[in-house]
Amino acid sequence: MLAGMKTLATMVTERGQVSIPAEIRKKMKLKPGQRILWELTPDGECRITPAPVRRPQGACAMLGYASTFRRTRRTQEWMDELRGGEEA
Repeated sequence: MLAGMKTLATMVTERGQVSIPAEIRKKMKLKPGQRILWELTPDGECRITPAPVRRPQGACAMLGYASTFRRTRRTQEWMDELRGGEEA
């Protein structure tokens, strides 16, 4: 353990899920939806590290690029537009 680092505890749920304490999330700059890597060390400790962000390649990269040409709309806007044809 790092010098000066206090011990923080969380529980494992029935589904094997754990929460990362807010203090650690902030120090590691973890964001919702971000992937983390789990590594079991030979001495029985577990190390977690943020997974590198993978940028899409080829055609998949173009899908993200194309979205920059149109604005994002909320679901309700789409539904209003779709239902507008029903009233005519």
